Order: sequence, then structure tokens, then C-alpha cells
Amino acid sequence: MSKSEAQTRADLIDQQLALSGWNVKDPTQVIEEFDILTALTEGVAEPRTPYQGHQFSDYVLLGKDGKPLAVIEAKKTLRDAALGREQAKQYCYNIQKQLGSELPFCFYTNGLETFFWDLENAPPRKVVGFPTRDDLERFAYIRRNRKPLTQEFINTSIAGRDYQIRAIRSVLEGIEQKKRDFLLVMATGTGKTRTCIAMVDALMRAGHAEKVLFLVDRIALREQALAAFKEHLPNEPRWPNVGEKLIAKDRRIYVATYPTMLNIIRDEVQHLSSHFFDFIVVDESHRSIYNTYGEILDYFKTITLGLTATPTDIIDHNTFQLFHCEDGLPTFAYTFEEAVNRVPP
Repeated sequence: MSKSEAQTRADLIDQQLALSGWNVKDPTQVIEEFDILTALTEGVAEPRTPYQGHQFSDYVLLGKDGKPLAVIEAKKTLRDAALGREQAKQYCYNIQKQLGSELPFCFYTNGLETFFWDLENAPPRKVVGFPTRDDLERFAYIRRNRKPLTQEFINTSIAGRDYQIRAIRSVLEGIEQKKRDFLLVMATGTGKTRTCIAMVDALMRAGHAEKVLFLVDRIALREQALAAFKEHLPNEPRWPNVGEKLIAKDRRIYVATYPTMLNIIRDEVQHLSSHFFDFIVVDESHRSIYNTYGEILDYFKTITLGLTATPTDIIDHNTFQLFHCEDGLPTFAYTFEEAVNRVPP
């Protein structure tokens, strides 16, 4: 049964906002029907109606400083959410012009599908739910402070082999080109984890990532990864520490098995935002993992890096699709044969 726009907002969008910690009845958090002043049509001296020269945004989400962080344009369930895209974009730019503030983030939704658009930085993408206020504050901080990745220093004491540096550069350059999915194929024993840690280090220093998730398929690999992050990035707070069961939201590096993270995102009591992570590493990425735990990647729609030792010629076609390698080529590959034939420095 189709819902009207008012029903869509009350029954779906308001509830989704509440799940992310927003109280639509609190005007210090959310303003509904936000009044945006616009210039009158050329040649019109005075408005002919009370609404001429005004636009009304369905929702504006406010930061802790009271300034607009995001605009949400709502459509009823029977309409395509994309019909609100240009309207939401216009509202964002007009709010920026009116208040002299930073450009708000852009959302448009019909209550069933929601799209997020970081205007001027990335194309629109479908997401699950809305960010929390902390998420949006983090997005704004990253957008304000990040540096170009193409010239970012790579710590060669973590990963200094030529192929490791090339692998890292291939991903950093891809992120600069607005790509969001990457696949590294590196033979066993060539330092995939160290390569990944050096990449995370570069992303964090350049201000592109505040929270990183490293996914593994076994507890033993989780412990190895935690130890490696502790060794190479000792000052970055990690989760979990020994004995921690509940997820802590004040860390920077998270290492978890697939089942653990699946349980966390399904936990209705301790909600974890789908916008919580800025960068996700999927260790041993192959289709069998996606078939079982694909819900995790569908939930966290962020920049994602797949790591695998499986040779390129036997990787499942669907794995390439999963990381949007449409041409059947990974972002970077370093084969077993190359490793065997490599001449040590």
C-alpha cells in the first residue's frame, strides 16, 4: 500500500532518524520545513504570495553548533527517491549561500531507499539509513581537513618493498579518482597485512579516515592483525582489547571476524550506525565469504578494500563484480611467480 509523503515521513523517515539518534521534535537537532530565502525572479520587485522567494526543505539536520549539517528531501513511497535529487541539491547550495556556512550533505529518500550525496566530492550512492550527528560531524571534519593522497608519504618501515608501495599507491590514487572499491591480489607471504597497515596509516595521516574496520574470517587471524596494528601503529586506539565484548565507539581501528560484526549490526539494542566506518578491509575476499556475510558490506557502504592470495586467473568472476573490477582485473596484483622470481635488494 502506497503512503502519502506525510505518512512516509511519520512512519518511515522519522523512525529511521530516531534509530540514528535524531529527535525530529527537538529543534536543536532537526528542523522540519526549514525556510530557505531565495532571490525573487528578475523584474519582480515584491513577492506576489507569502511563499514566493522561499523554499522549504523537508528536514535539516543540525550540528552541535546549530549550523546545518545535512538536508533531507522526502518523497512518498510510490515515487522514485531520485526525483528529489536536484531539489535537495538546490536546497544545500541555497542554505550555504543564505548562511555563509559549509555546504550541507545531501540526502534524498522515499522511506524505502535512501541516497547520500557529498556534493562536489563524490557521486550519489545508495545507503542504509541516516548518519548519526557524530557521523556527520566526522564527515565534515574529514572534508575540511583532508590532504591530497597522491603525494602522501608512505611509511616504508611498515611496508617498504617496491610492490607493496605500488599496491598502496594504486589504492590511494583510486580514492583520489572517486573510486570506492578495490581488490589487491597478493601471494601468500608477500606482506598483505603490512601493506594494508601502511595504507591505513597514510589514509589517517592525510585525514581521509578516522575509523577503520579490518575484517577476518578466524579469531586467530584477528589476534594476528591486532598485534600487527599494535606493533606498527601503537598510538592508534584499537578494538577489541582483551576481554571486551561490547563494541566501543571511541576507537580508531577495529578488527573483527565476520560473525562478530554480523552480530553487531543485527543488535537492535546497541545500534551501530551504517556510516560508522570510513574504510573497510576485507581479508581473504572471495565469493563464499560474500554469500554468507555479504550483509556486512551491504550495510556499511564505504570505501572498501578486498585482500586475497587467490591467483587472478582462478578468482571467481563474482568477486571481481563485488569490488567493481568490471574488466576482470584487480586494482593491483603481485603473483606467486613474481614473488619467487623477485631478486632481493
